[in-house]
Amino acid sequence: MKKTIPILSLPDSKSPHLAELPPLGLYIHLPWCVRKCPYCDFNSHAINPDSTPLPEVEYVAALKRDLELSLPQIWGRPVTSVFLGGGTPSLFSGASIDAILSYARMLLSFTPETEITLEANPGTLEAQKFADFRSAGINRLSIGIQSFNPKHLQALGRIHDDAEASRAVEQALQHFSNINLDLMYALPDQTWDEALQDIETACGWGVPHISAYHLTLEPNTLFYRQPPKLPDDDTSADMQIMVERVLAEKGYQHYETSAFAQPGRMCVHNMNYWQYGDYLGIGAGAHSKISFREKIIRQMRHKHPRRYLEGTASGNACLENMLATEQEVGPQDRIFEFMMNALRLTDGFDPGLFHTRTGLTVASIQQQLTTAEQRGLIEWQHDCIRPTADGQRFLNDLLEIFLPESRQTTTS
Repeated sequence: MKKTIPILSLPDSKSPHLAELPPLGLYIHLPWCVRKCPYCDFNSHAINPDSTPLPEVEYVAALKRDLELSLPQIWGRPVTSVFLGGGTPSLFSGASIDAILSYARMLLSFTPETEITLEANPGTLEAQKFADFRSAGINRLSIGIQSFNPKHLQALGRIHDDAEASRAVEQALQHFSNINLDLMYALPDQTWDEALQDIETACGWGVPHISAYHLTLEPNTLFYRQPPKLPDDDTSADMQIMVERVLAEKGYQHYETSAFAQPGRMCVHNMNYWQYGDYLGIGAGAHSKISFREKIIRQMRHKHPRRYLEGTASGNACLENMLATEQEVGPQDRIFEFMMNALRLTDGFDPGLFHTRTGLTVASIQQQLTTAEQRGLIEWQHDCIRPTADGQRFLNDLLEIFLPESRQTTTS
């Protein structure tokens, strides 16, 4: 019996056409972790090597099949970046990462400059793995440090300590020149001075990219159900100001809400997200946004790894069996989705990009832009629309202006 994929919104026959297709990234989701962190709401699943070994060979085969079945949707389009995220991708062997990327290169158009990022966590790495990942073609490493303070690492449920964090960065620098360090601030019982120490330690390594996130209590996490004692709002705001100041003094450009880069070292893959580019997502729970001349679609693979693996098994393998949801993005949702991403960029965007990526004219959002400008949340010039300092600080208030009316009614 033919399976029906849930359609989240009806196709809009009046959807504007795109004059050109945006850049295309490839996202590969590897969903397992050693342990689920209490703040994490990502699609990640704890693995116990003693009782439930990592199904590495089976999952690599599933990813290959997933990519193969997805080809008709992206045929002939070059890939500008690849991102292996999780979960903890560094749980996988270098041989498995090499097998995934080799298959992708065989089916897709890469260039020598294609950015290929792997997320890695201290505690899952040894010296040889760095070399193996580099040999497999990884040319950018994103290391989930979160903090260099052992007390805070323990509170966050991380499996590494401060010594392992520093050792991971030191060893990574022997094999990679393009490295991002993920940090968090406003942590349980964290002081301003401790947050300063973390950011100064990260800067001291001289890596080209640092991501600094404010800890938030997300639904469906242990921290949400059992909230820890966090710094108050004033202290958290002071920490954010300090983080931005220190990174600026060290030569890092604050180019997105939580992203800081040395000149010319911005993350290509994430910039494509923020500029409303396309991406094919393969793996359990992976999301895709794929543009065609006459429509834009979104897809999500089945989230649970076992359900995903069943959908890619040889007897069941077809794209329908891998998808949990598929929807066409109508004009109003295109507006909100574009703004939700592009207004995270501190330099904003060229109005022409809005037209290129959505098929809509800036005139179609003139009323919303005027409202945002009058409220002091954006600066609007003929060649640039950018969030003001208040727009960056109160981003949710800014984005609410661009919500489709149907959602405003639902959420009010």
